[in-house]
Amino acid sequence: MRTRVRGWRWRRNPLRRRSDVVEAWTALVFAVLLLVGAPLAGALAGWWAHDDARAVAAAQRAERHRVRAEVVGRTPERPPSVQSGRDHSYRVDVRWTDATGPHTAKARVPTGIKRGDTVDVWFDAAGRAVPPPPGEAQVWQHTVTIGVCAAGGAVAVVLLAHTVVRRVSTGHRLVEWEREWARTEPEWTRRRA
Repeated sequence: MRTRVRGWRWRRNPLRRRSDVVEAWTALVFAVLLLVGAPLAGALAGWWAHDDARAVAAAQRAERHRVRAEVVGRTPERPPSVQSGRDHSYRVDVRWTDATGPHTAKARVPTGIKRGDTVDVWFDAAGRAVPPPPGEAQVWQHTVTIGVCAAGGAVAVVLLAHTVVRRVSTGHRLVEWEREWARTEPEWTRRRA
């Protein structure tokens, strides 16, 4: 039957070695880092990512403009079967009229749009068709992803450091026990060193 004494590394006893004390203190530090440091790292990274993503979305909204365009090009009958199960889009000619006159360009439209339908298309300052700027949901998705990855990375680093410290501590503990046994063994075995 195995008996486990809790907190023996903290109390004074003849079996406790310096490596036991170091391991006990580092375990406490690593517990604090896991419970406080990792969530804090995730929150700070998420906060930074949120600010950055909002700035990028605002910049894209400022440089892009949306137009209501009519599909004038030929649309495929059905999407390619290779991409089945995903949201499909394809490039097709669209036409719109603004203050400067009529315009025609190629733009991406979603599956199911037929010739003659009206769609929203986004263009940059150079007149190239571009995807729409990210919305608030995409900004939050980016924020949460970065925050979770940062917290997970912090946990991985802390656990790896704890493993390294435990291995080094175990090695030192074995050296200390060997040294103690070299002094104690002659008394137990009545052998002279």
